[in-house]
Amino acid sequence: MKKIYSMDFFGRNITIETGWLAEQANGSVLVRYGDTVVLSAAVMGKNVISQDFFPLQVLYQEKLYSVGKIPGGFIKREGRPTDEATLAARLIDRPLRPMFDENLRNEIQVINTVLSVDQDNSPVMTALFGSSLALGISEIPFDGPVCGVVVGKIGKEYIINPTVEELEKSELNLTVAGTKNAICMVEAGANECSEKVVLEGILFGHEAIKKLCEFQEKIIEEIGKEKVELDKAELEQDLVDAVTKYAYNDILEAIQIKDKLASADKVAEIKQQAVGYFTNMYLEDPALEKKLKQVNKILYNLEADAVRSLITEKHIRPDGREMDEIRPLDAMVDLLPRTHGSAVFTRGQTQSLATTTLGAIGEHQILDGLGIEDAKRFMLHYNFPAFSVGEIGRYGSPGRREIGHGALGERALSYVIPSEEEFPYTIRVVSEILESNGSSSQATICAGCLSLMAAGVPIKAPVAGIAMGLITSKDGKKYTILTDIQGLEDHMGDMDFKVAGTAYGITALQMDIKIKGVTKEILKEALAQAKKARLQILDVMTDCIKEPRKELSPYAPKIATFQINPEKIKDVIGRGGEMITKIILEASHVKTVNDKDAVKVDLEDDGRVIIYHTNQEIIDTTKEMILNVVREVEENKIYTGKVTKVEDFGCFVELWPGCEGLVHVSQLAHEHVKKPSDIVKVGDEILVKSQGYDNRGRLNLSRKDALPKPPKKEEKKHE
Repeated sequence: MKKIYSMDFFGRNITIETGWLAEQANGSVLVRYGDTVVLSAAVMGKNVISQDFFPLQVLYQEKLYSVGKIPGGFIKREGRPTDEATLAARLIDRPLRPMFDENLRNEIQVINTVLSVDQDNSPVMTALFGSSLALGISEIPFDGPVCGVVVGKIGKEYIINPTVEELEKSELNLTVAGTKNAICMVEAGANECSEKVVLEGILFGHEAIKKLCEFQEKIIEEIGKEKVELDKAELEQDLVDAVTKYAYNDILEAIQIKDKLASADKVAEIKQQAVGYFTNMYLEDPALEKKLKQVNKILYNLEADAVRSLITEKHIRPDGREMDEIRPLDAMVDLLPRTHGSAVFTRGQTQSLATTTLGAIGEHQILDGLGIEDAKRFMLHYNFPAFSVGEIGRYGSPGRREIGHGALGERALSYVIPSEEEFPYTIRVVSEILESNGSSSQATICAGCLSLMAAGVPIKAPVAGIAMGLITSKDGKKYTILTDIQGLEDHMGDMDFKVAGTAYGITALQMDIKIKGVTKEILKEALAQAKKARLQILDVMTDCIKEPRKELSPYAPKIATFQINPEKIKDVIGRGGEMITKIILEASHVKTVNDKDAVKVDLEDDGRVIIYHTNQEIIDTTKEMILNVVREVEENKIYTGKVTKVEDFGCFVELWPGCEGLVHVSQLAHEHVKKPSDIVKVGDEILVKSQGYDNRGRLNLSRKDALPKPPKKEEKKHE
């Protein structure tokens, strides 16, 4: 039966429709937020899978018809997800995942189909709301609801779900997700906001989340199905005790080996010995395979318990550091001679090589998605090869993790990138992770910033990033916040809290947790500890390179920018691009415009002309040629021109390259002229006076009017 529910949420209406669409899914809802419409469906597989992990998949499907677009390219249908769709799916997944029992083994899929988009009402937040509610009203075991909001800040006022116009003015773009009782996910970009401003924004957003959760609870109470009891991957207590007795102390000792690979090898050796031991013990047992799966799971849990106990009970980190101690830092620039900028940043056993490449504005990335932006001029790409962790792996297109880490680094640095008017280049930063033991996304931010400075990009201030961790005791009563978490602490811990910013404030923030939520006290302490670490890292970076270089690399394109009358752009381009092609070829001394040495010219709609080349002389020549094309002839002004062609009806005179006019035979001299060739020849330089353009746009010139008038007959007789 169709049911409709509505609520007013900060002056905008949220409407839920259920009971008539996608009825064969375990749970489905159509969520309307303004004119944004998302269909969310949750489905659970009937069979338990054999893998020893919780099989949850969250999808966010962008349909270009939702914004009235037809997909680009040759195949006119949606293909692989855009980066924005991938990031949206990750953002929804992160707060949902902790709300499931990790021992569930039935496949669960949550599919969000974006049907209509109103840019002022976030489809991602609408999809998160729909995902939670679809799960909540279904029989799928889910400990929700979970909701999210975007928080902006203009002046002293915080705003829930700001419009596009408000977000442009906002110093904060903060996404918060949580339950009624706690915050479980944070994603933020900020214009150097203080820790206090960010924390207040998070808490402000959580108050709004509580209202959305209460709305969901009312709907679930009325139409929600009874949750089913599913088989879980339960562990036999006798086996847990036996494996713990056999391996725990050895694992506790092994995780304290400071070198990552040596520690991992020793832990793997202990696990292998334990599996061999229990294989022999249960060799005749018909359930041997099942028991060995449990042994592996128990060994994993023991490693996590050892890390947790070591930190919360004994206040000892696996590598022996203090809780707020950063691993050894190192920074260098100019590793690569031919790139426009390069840098290497190392923190412990995590290392990023970053490069910066500068290109013409016309080389920006074109976006074919649901957002209002159709292009961007600053890009950061993150690559994580398997050799960085000493493994064999897949090589190909970037996965969700690489896209997510790249987006975080891009957001952190985007707030210090100069405007197009200040620095009219397309900027691409690439981070190659050469070694990884945790916090590689934050090493990317540091290395990327150094490479920008080495390339001469006039960033507003250096940016550094740090990853904070959280370890809670088994009973949940004690917690410890860790600075600069390494891989083991991230993998076995309860929180990954990444904070990036300048010396003045935060530019990006991302928090993921594995527990149900975190408190205000934990957030406040983590932000304060992160600031202290960030300032330490910035000191090391500025010791390496104090400020952006004043000069660009000799291999980077140099630039000239000037303004012309926008109405003259068509003249510079010429019919079919004839004029601009001629200018490029002649100024660059090349054969084709595809030649790598050809000058690049960007013509903006507002009349701005941007010329790029590594050779300043070629830039100057190109500029002069364009100015000659757009230079306007003043009526009744005398010019010196060169005769280019002589005909029976007159001659053609070039005032400057690209500007040519006709001197009619009647305008060649004061006396009667029978043949123009009697007066002028090709190559002669003559004085001419402009007579303006005729109704067909042709320039008329007069040599006669530029010459002194001859004396009248009476004057001649008198003389």
